[in-house]
Amino acid sequence: MKRNLLLLFSFALVFMGCERDNTPNIVINDNSTTTINNGGTGPGNGVITLSGVYSQDLTLDADQEYLITGPVLMADGTTLTVPAGMTIRVEPVGVNAYIAVQQGATIQAIGNASNPIVFTSNASSPSSGDWGGIVLCGRAPINSTADGSTDTATTEVGGLSYGGNLPGDSSGRMEYVRLEYVGGAIDGNAELNGLSVYAAGDQTIIDYVQIYKGSDDGFEFFGGTVDANHLVVTDAEDDSIDWTEGWTGSITDVYVVQNVGIPHDSGFEMDGFNTDFSNEGGYFSAPTVTNVTVIGDQDSGRAFRLRAGSRGIFSNILVSDFGRGFVIQDDEPGQATSQGVVDGDTSVTDISFTNVATTVVLDELENVITEGDVIFGDAANATGTDFATWGAGWARMD
Repeated sequence: MKRNLLLLFSFALVFMGCERDNTPNIVINDNSTTTINNGGTGPGNGVITLSGVYSQDLTLDADQEYLITGPVLMADGTTLTVPAGMTIRVEPVGVNAYIAVQQGATIQAIGNASNPIVFTSNASSPSSGDWGGIVLCGRAPINSTADGSTDTATTEVGGLSYGGNLPGDSSGRMEYVRLEYVGGAIDGNAELNGLSVYAAGDQTIIDYVQIYKGSDDGFEFFGGTVDANHLVVTDAEDDSIDWTEGWTGSITDVYVVQNVGIPHDSGFEMDGFNTDFSNEGGYFSAPTVTNVTVIGDQDSGRAFRLRAGSRGIFSNILVSDFGRGFVIQDDEPGQATSQGVVDGDTSVTDISFTNVATTVVLDELENVITEGDVIFGDAANATGTDFATWGAGWARMD
């Protein structure tokens, strides 16, 4: 059985407003198809393949098996619903297969600790970068457009619109979800992460989500106001947590592990704005980060790298096995990251370093600051996150 869904011609017009991304788009050859293979039509029979632009709600059946074979694009006004306990497989075709929740659409993927939802590779021997992960595109503010503007930008892969002036926007709800063997790049400027969060508003719920073995960043926040809680990143081959474009939400309870033998970049890579463009909004990323454990692979890498003007309030942090602990860089003239320290918008309270060669690095700063201006509290008070409790039963650590 093959059900052709209406192709959204408006998808071709996503370059309205802030048309600032000239990276190549994914070409969708399968125009919104849902196909049942192996001759089955009833519950439990056959494998249902998914790809294309969906202009109607897509509710997965817990009694069926699903295989994503290309981009799955949820259009404005639609909802993708995934029941608890499901495992959805994806063909290992790199960035040519991913799930995108476009502006005005939502995802409802709500598992629980006993029945998490798993999106994973269909390869017999899966590896990082087998598929492109999940992309959320909201209508919350971004600083690559003017402050208060409803203009939009476009995603690195797929050319999907994101951004606007709705801080209370919702892209849906993801709870107890694990994304395995994700990420990938077309080139150095067009990449997909485990979970790419573009301008999601603060009514979006991201809670108990793991990125397991990704070839790019684990989580990346491109502006927006969303809060995220109980995040796990295991063996991201780029940064584990990344933000840019004026993200002003929060993260509470984060557990990052970078195992020996896997390539990595920073634990946290934190940009105030997208330096490939400009800070049109005139403000910087300034999230609040609480209860974090970051475990490195004993190389010269950075646990936290704050740059491009980013601000941030950090508290209760455990860092172990890194070459550098907390790095502040003034890498963009006139948009000093160190100004956040001077203004009281950047601070770290109760942080403990174990087996970290250089705990704090202040790199060519425009303002004169010292470690004592950045680090407050007592290392003895730092407990990090209680991952053993909240990660039990659903997170994968093998």
